[in-house]
Amino acid sequence: MLSKIRKYDLEIVVFVCGAVVMVFELIGSRIMAPYVGTSTYVWTSLIGVILGSLSAGYYLGGRLADIWPFTKPLSIIIFISAVAIFFSTIIKDFVSLTAVVLPFSIEIKSLIISVVLFAPASFLLGMVSPYAVRLRMKEVEKAGAASGNLYAISTLGSIVGTFVAGFYLIPRFGSFFSLFALSFILIFTALFLVEKEIRHFFSKKFLSFFLPFLIFFIVYPVAASVFRNKNFVADLDTEYNRIYVNRGVRHFTSREIISLSTDPFGTQAAIFIDDPDELVFEYTKFFKMAEAVKPDAKDALMIGGGVYTYPRDFLKNFTESTMDVVEIDPGMTEVAKKYFGLKDDPRMNIIHQDGRIYLNGNQKKYDVIFLDAFNSFSSIPFQLTTVESVRKISESLKDDGVVFANIISSIDGDKGKFFRAEYATYKNVFPNVYVFTLNRLKDGSAIQNVMLVATKEKKPIDFFADSLLAEYSEKLWTHAVADDVPILTDDFAPVEFYKRMAI
Repeated sequence: MLSKIRKYDLEIVVFVCGAVVMVFELIGSRIMAPYVGTSTYVWTSLIGVILGSLSAGYYLGGRLADIWPFTKPLSIIIFISAVAIFFSTIIKDFVSLTAVVLPFSIEIKSLIISVVLFAPASFLLGMVSPYAVRLRMKEVEKAGAASGNLYAISTLGSIVGTFVAGFYLIPRFGSFFSLFALSFILIFTALFLVEKEIRHFFSKKFLSFFLPFLIFFIVYPVAASVFRNKNFVADLDTEYNRIYVNRGVRHFTSREIISLSTDPFGTQAAIFIDDPDELVFEYTKFFKMAEAVKPDAKDALMIGGGVYTYPRDFLKNFTESTMDVVEIDPGMTEVAKKYFGLKDDPRMNIIHQDGRIYLNGNQKKYDVIFLDAFNSFSSIPFQLTTVESVRKISESLKDDGVVFANIISSIDGDKGKFFRAEYATYKNVFPNVYVFTLNRLKDGSAIQNVMLVATKEKKPIDFFADSLLAEYSEKLWTHAVADDVPILTDDFAPVEFYKRMAI
């Protein structure tokens, strides 16, 4: 006997499942980010695996629907997809940690994580739409209109899911709770779909399985917080980042720090617990060269605020100056306030905007500009690396202005292609460009913090004008930089390809 389908049941089901697919995909990027970053390679793996899984699901779902054209099998498929998402949530860290230690490229690691964590549920969810179309075919004569209607509603669900995930779920609840929410939404959708009698019968048996899920959902976060590493402080999702805050000890010292990281390749910011105002990293200390090059600086701009350690140091030393800080992520600023001691300062104007967008519309002139948006090794905002962007930086400087740009790279070899491309780009715009190696001073093959310092006026910097400049000149790279990489443009800026060579 065929199951009777209530009006709009299938429309509701395909809408919900379409939304879940997109939410699942967006959360997937947050799950992978701490382990393999958020580069184009990672997104390619994630999207490709999910699309491939959906395609396979479309194919098999249509076949099964012809064999069993009933609502109960579809309900079971949706329920199993909920279980798949649930277990992906539980095993995500184990799978990711296992994948990253394998001796493969970032592309292969990303594929492994994507296949294990996201393929099963995506495959099952892909079966829903063709199954729903087959069930609707029993009730209407216009097959084209019916299938078009269901696929349109499924796509509409995906659109809604995209906005809900990006604007609401991930920033407010994080990836862990959002994934659990998806599981429960699918469970209730599966129960909603079956007939009243079957739903009543199924619910009783299902209760014994449903309760452990509910108990685990409540208990797991509490247990995880109890047994977490003692150095753990916070794991947060913002609009732009997955942020980890931890306690630790700074290398070569016995001093405790609180650090922040957004990817698996390093620490992006830190403060000393015993002296939060002291700079931790060498590259931020090197920004202080501005005190020697532009001792009379009044107006400064920093692109990439992070936890605002250097902006605070700048304002402490330039007591009559102001600084505009452009930080794309408002959540990062909140983290800086909560964990890193950032306080409101009338001389620090924080602007939450993409750095390139700010430069495009900026009319203000600055004495010095600091660029610290490249301190993530895996994900580079290419729009800030191009010659068009560097020209905007030049236009934002006063006639005697100077720019400092921090880059993580080697200088020589394939691992230094990103640096050499950026160096060539700055040389295309500025008359004087200097290179400083901040860690391993004479080793051009070492991946390290490299500082580009460029001046707008043609007169070169006299590094022997005073003792402070002479001290900084000890880190000046005096060897020739190979001219073997083209400049970066908005049309062609393969920064992720260059950075992949260095991983």
